[in-house]
Amino acid sequence: MAFAPLICIVDFHHARGPEVERWFGVEEGGADPAVENDWSNLSFMALSDGAHASTEDYSYFTLRRAETPEHPASSLFGISCTRQLDASKLIDRPAEVTRSTVQKAVVVISDSPQYFGAIKAQLGVVTAAWFAQRDFTDVDILQRFSESLPTLLKNQEGEADHYFGISLREMIHDFKWQTLVLFKCALLQPKMLFFGSHCERLCMMQFALISLIPGLIRHLQDSADPKFNSCETKLVMPTSLRTSQRSSLLTYMGLPLQLFGKGSLFGPYTPLQQLDVLADQDTKSYIVGSTNSLLLQQRDRYSDILINLDEQSVNITSTSLQHALALSTPDRRWIDFLTQTVHDTWDESNPSRPKDHGYAGSEEFIRMQFEEYLLAMLSAVKFKSYQEKNKDKERIITEHEGDPAGEFSNNYIHAWMQTENFRIWNKFTDSHLFDIVEPKHPCSGGLSIEDVQRRLAQQIEHLQLDERLQNSREAIGKQLAVGQKKVSSAFDSLWAQMEAVREAQRKRQEENRLAKEIEPSSPVVSESNPKLVHAQANIQAASTRAGAYLSSWGAWASEKKKGWQASRSASSTPIQSPGLPSEPSPGDFKRAEEFKREKDGFVDLGSKPLSSARTAPAEVPVEGRKERLFDYDVEKDGEKSMEAESVK
Repeated sequence: MAFAPLICIVDFHHARGPEVERWFGVEEGGADPAVENDWSNLSFMALSDGAHASTEDYSYFTLRRAETPEHPASSLFGISCTRQLDASKLIDRPAEVTRSTVQKAVVVISDSPQYFGAIKAQLGVVTAAWFAQRDFTDVDILQRFSESLPTLLKNQEGEADHYFGISLREMIHDFKWQTLVLFKCALLQPKMLFFGSHCERLCMMQFALISLIPGLIRHLQDSADPKFNSCETKLVMPTSLRTSQRSSLLTYMGLPLQLFGKGSLFGPYTPLQQLDVLADQDTKSYIVGSTNSLLLQQRDRYSDILINLDEQSVNITSTSLQHALALSTPDRRWIDFLTQTVHDTWDESNPSRPKDHGYAGSEEFIRMQFEEYLLAMLSAVKFKSYQEKNKDKERIITEHEGDPAGEFSNNYIHAWMQTENFRIWNKFTDSHLFDIVEPKHPCSGGLSIEDVQRRLAQQIEHLQLDERLQNSREAIGKQLAVGQKKVSSAFDSLWAQMEAVREAQRKRQEENRLAKEIEPSSPVVSESNPKLVHAQANIQAASTRAGAYLSSWGAWASEKKKGWQASRSASSTPIQSPGLPSEPSPGDFKRAEEFKREKDGFVDLGSKPLSSARTAPAEVPVEGRKERLFDYDVEKDGEKSMEAESVK
């Protein structure tokens, strides 16, 4: 007996929470479908957690249809459109409306999700029009929608495939090579938990994932309850094949794989009220989604793999699953090609189609690539089983060499052969499928430089350094600032010490040089009189600096003389620098030269007593003025000082 689609209104009551308010499509005076089928969680599925944060949101869920004398137990599928309205805008505000906003959801329940694409388009328009009336007591528009819904679904029949969900291009763009990890993971039937704050995107991602398995969306009759297993009981092994028909080929190859049978559950949106089903011992695997962050805190309990859509991350909590899902070299080569194709044709204004409107990178192109990959893997596994069965016999088939299944990762193939969907597939398919489809990976081949680079990058990524350092990031960040200061201080101190050592070395070299210049026959040079030797060295160094000073002074005077001569020719008033002679006379240069010669030929201090602490200052008369060029000061400890001052 065909299931007639149902429509209901779910309201959020300020005291009782979400509750079903009214049904459409039910016979007058008939039983409440929620009570009849024990849909106690229907209102929580329709009004998802966090739906109030957006103007409009959609939720997708599965329901269990109870068994009756007319029909067996089966799965039903619901889609709800949630909107909210400011309570002050209501034309006739009821007394029970005490909140500032009114939140309601319009729900459509059908026996198959393959028509949800068409239903969603109509549901969104109808819900928006109903809210625009600002009078929720007028439900005429919903009644007419309920009456037209069977016709809408009937018009959709006959189409080969009904794909909906998030764009596969967006999926590959966001998750890149991890898209293949998710696809292969779904075949292993683990506990897959999707999390995201946006409910519609959360559900669409799951539908897009299972749509990569050809025909699966039309065979989800056992997905609402882990106890259902009607699909296996109805399967028969195909006996004919028309290679010219794609549907016949897929059926002969054993597709779709039965991911949701006994012990499995599919719940695109699963509220917290269903956690007891997830934790039940009879629930072995599932693909579910949640918008409640409480599940993130218990991810180890409720998931083997967590897909966080908000962070676009995939976290595999099961160690065995992590080893099984390690991609092989041909796998990475294949998914990288697909990712690059999507990247090259990406259009920010319309992500769902290529920017050049071509076939490469389109939705159909991506589906065909995954279909080819899956058929090749199924064929390779059959060939592997055939080889193991006939390993002691003479080889009959010679066109296929080696183990092509290993190109899909031996760990993965071994894990998949332990699943329920493999058992069903292997039971109802021919043992020589490799005669129909070549058992060869789409990107099989030798190892290239690109493969080595890809493998190194993958191994570094598998180290999960970010996850391991997550708990210590804050401590490291705090220590970095302190460490930088300490390192900077240490370098400054080290540099200062190095400069001090270099200065000491320079002084020692200078002293050694001066000591070598002193005549050995000089009576002053005596090992018994070290202070005298040190004083003479200091005087010699001071004499050298004095000569350099006089040379500089002479060069400066020469330049000034030229400038003064030019100034005198241009103006009658001479320009004088303060504290310096207006024009040096030739006698000044003569006296300076004489002083330099006297300095170079200093008389030995040995003929003078050491008690003479100060020599007579050298004076150079310049135009009636005396200027003290320098003083030598020999202290008792042999140190020297040099003074330069002017005496008028």
